[in-house]
Amino acid sequence: MIWFIFALIVMAGLAWCLRYAGQLASGNAPMFRDMSFGVAFGYVLGIVILVWLAWAYTQALSDDPAVANKFFFLKAAIEWFIIFAIAAFAFKMFGQYVGTDGSRKLFRSMPLTASFGLLTILVYIIVAIFAGVIAPYGQDEILQGVAANVVAGGDPALGGDPNYPLGTDQIGRDILSRLIYGAQNTVGIAFVTTLLAFFLGGTFGFLAAVLGGWLDQVLSRMVDVLMAIPSLIFALLLMTIASVWANQWGIPLTYFMIVIIAVIDSTRVYRLARAVGQNIVVMDYIEAAKLRGEGLVYLMFKEILPNATAPLLAEFGLRFCFVFLTIAALSFLGVGIQPPLADWGTMVRDLAGFINYAQFAPSAAVTPLLAAGAIALLTVAVNFVVDWMLHKSSGLKE
Repeated sequence: MIWFIFALIVMAGLAWCLRYAGQLASGNAPMFRDMSFGVAFGYVLGIVILVWLAWAYTQALSDDPAVANKFFFLKAAIEWFIIFAIAAFAFKMFGQYVGTDGSRKLFRSMPLTASFGLLTILVYIIVAIFAGVIAPYGQDEILQGVAANVVAGGDPALGGDPNYPLGTDQIGRDILSRLIYGAQNTVGIAFVTTLLAFFLGGTFGFLAAVLGGWLDQVLSRMVDVLMAIPSLIFALLLMTIASVWANQWGIPLTYFMIVIIAVIDSTRVYRLARAVGQNIVVMDYIEAAKLRGEGLVYLMFKEILPNATAPLLAEFGLRFCFVFLTIAALSFLGVGIQPPLADWGTMVRDLAGFINYAQFAPSAAVTPLLAAGAIALLTVAVNFVVDWMLHKSSGLKE
């Protein structure tokens, strides 16, 4: 604590010196003249963090394993951050010169974060679609003659195997293959669930906005009741009940999960669709369509929906993240995607024991973190794209 307080005092002094030196050197230019102390402190803090990261990276390259192991994950994070930044920049440059005029213009105005998000989503889609071609083994294939719990890294001295770079799980299945198939199952099911949630929520939301009256009141009060219950706890309760029905009726539990999560998340979509729809139904072109004798379906999907696309698309990205994380959480608790299907949430739970290797071999302990990292990476990528879409739809300028 004493060292921390001392460091804050030193950085505060450096911030004051930075601002004062900048004012003298630049002839009291507006940049330094109007700079607040908080901004100057932020600059100093950023420089200190960058210096510390550079020092930590050099420590991770130390020949002493005890020192290198302490900074192994930080070294990996720095390297992957640089790789992702370069890949996002290259993807943006590629999009500026290849494609239609509209797509090239879109890539020119795209921030680097959105480029990274689009590239990541594209990679996930390719892996999910071609999982059967990319994966070296089946998702439920137990490898014959291969030991279980082979650690990642491929170092035989630490219990690894060069033929299985990410190791095997507790019953001898290839973790790399299951990680690849996990993209197909987790992401694919989350996408279908989100589509169903938007179909239900959007349809009933537009109905409530157009018709109003008692239908609006009944639907809105039902949605209020459902939204008052914590979604994860409610989903866990319903999945526990559905697990009994699934055994009795012979229906896969995954189908119940899709319907349950879609219904719960459709309440959020309903609130947005109803709010947006109520702002649109009072427009003159809606009144003109009613005077022409257009039906309810035409009003909902030909007049209201095209004018509500921007906020709904942004909400689709956010809902997909929440659905994706909910499925992973339910699978982690054992009531989500069921074996033998590979799922990232289940993999985090089943492979948590490998964390014990982190003390002496961090490279062998990354296995459960890969599935968790895949979940986090997709969530961040989708949010980057959603932020960009919200910025574009709002009409704000940089």
